Amino acid sequence: MTSADSVTPVLPPLEVDDAAAVAWTEEADVVVVGWGAAGACAAIEARAQGASVIVVDRFEGGGASALSGGVVYAGGGTPYQRQAGFEDPPQAMFDYLRLELRGVVGDETLWRFCRDSAANLAWLEQQGARFDATMPPHKTSYPPDGCYLYYSGNEVVPAYRGEHAPAPRGHRTLARGQAGATLYAALQAATLAAGAKAVTQSCVRRLVRERGTGRVLGVEIWQLPPGHPETRRHAALNAKANRWRNWRAAAAERWRRKAAGIERECAAARLVRAERGVVLATGGFVFNRAMIKQHAPQYARGWKNGHAGCDGSGIRLGLGAGAASAHLGTVSAWRFITPPYSWPRGIVVNARGERFCNEQVYGATLGHAMVEEQGGKAWLIFDAALRRRALKECLFGRLWAFQALPAMALMLFGARKAGSLEGLAAAIGADPAALRRSVERYNAAARGEGADELGKSADMCQALGPAPYFALDLSIGSALLPLATITLGGLRVNEADGHVRDDEGRDIPGLYAAGRTAVGIASARYISGLSLADCVFSGRRAGAAAASVDQEETR
Repeated sequence: MTSADSVTPVLPPLEVDDAAAVAWTEEADVVVVGWGAAGACAAIEARAQGASVIVVDRFEGGGASALSGGVVYAGGGTPYQRQAGFEDPPQAMFDYLRLELRGVVGDETLWRFCRDSAANLAWLEQQGARFDATMPPHKTSYPPDGCYLYYSGNEVVPAYRGEHAPAPRGHRTLARGQAGATLYAALQAATLAAGAKAVTQSCVRRLVRERGTGRVLGVEIWQLPPGHPETRRHAALNAKANRWRNWRAAAAERWRRKAAGIERECAAARLVRAERGVVLATGGFVFNRAMIKQHAPQYARGWKNGHAGCDGSGIRLGLGAGAASAHLGTVSAWRFITPPYSWPRGIVVNARGERFCNEQVYGATLGHAMVEEQGGKAWLIFDAALRRRALKECLFGRLWAFQALPAMALMLFGARKAGSLEGLAAAIGADPAALRRSVERYNAAARGEGADELGKSADMCQALGPAPYFALDLSIGSALLPLATITLGGLRVNEADGHVRDDEGRDIPGLYAAGRTAVGIASARYISGLSLADCVFSGRRAGAAAASVDQEETR
């Protein structure tokens, strides 16, 4: 068996001449495929518009959202920003994100996202989520317990600041530990409280559409029998695979294959009618190796960051119905080097020994530059003093285990060490002249002899002192410091309402998409919290649009 055996089978659409002649087993105004954050938001919003809703999930709901850090990117003047003493007008958020997004969505859509950001955070609170204004003392990849508001992107990096003062926009859900499960639990409960019907442990393998018009009429579901021993085993395998996905990757893949085998052997097909529309919200495709190798092969060695449901099933369902896709090669690679807080004071060099990126940037910005521009190879260079400080930060700096343990292991067991820069260059296969030149230029900037050539803030520059020197492997294949990846591209949608579009730019009637199944706010560059924020924004948009379809149009 291969990894393909754990991927949801997707068939071409079932073409019918007359919806009334189909033996539907159930019907609703809106059918939502995928019950993560985007699907939950779509279902809740559709119910708020008065539509009946069925939400379908291959597992038991949650997906990558429940496994995430529970960070929602929000600005434009949230209560928590104001409590922390920050002014953040929507224009400031728009100006910053416009640099990060690089035109992946139109300015009108981005402005709407920024304008409605605080209101969408308040909407999440109405669903039961909680947030807080306490900030950590340092820039970090994920704040410690007790801290819930932070700079989750490049806001403090000089090249991204613009004319507005930087403001923290990462709103971590109030919870102990990784907060995604808490955020999703609130959305799941709100979905059911709103009156949506959940159909779990059920795969959607194909769409049903009207011959001639192409209107999507419903879905074909393959559902495991409720209460059956194999259905319970399917749930247990999924839970185990998710629990150990990062630490026992090979075993987790075996459990996913076994769960998929249960689906193939025990699931029964039925047809569910969607009177007004189908919303695809199944996440990205990081667990679909074939899609990764086709669209983003340079990331194939990355650590899969997501859920087994992130196998591109929603994207493939849409493509089978004639949808257009975009940005499928855009993958976020999380090369975070803070914490430890001292690491960004060193320098990052490519295989030749040349600096190529400001070390204080957000981790996915560094990862993108490393994979896309440097062949996936990079080294972090620092001296003994920075090493001592970084080890102390790992031991006593209130870091999460997933931050401290890999960093300590790499410094103690995986570092290359040398008594000179030339010796270190030999140890990592770099050009000694290039490495020395990189260190000397950086040291000159750190001493105040000029600005750093890559734009690092003066307070983050620290001259590298005398030998010994150390090099840490940051490359995509680093054994001790895995490079987490998530996919960002998806189906093209009408940015006004989330309608899936075909290659000619026309709306496919009855079909919508949200979250990482669709091209959206997070499809250019990842910033912590931006994907969940887009799940709320695009999920609510698609749910409201599908629910508001004039029933005369569907006849």
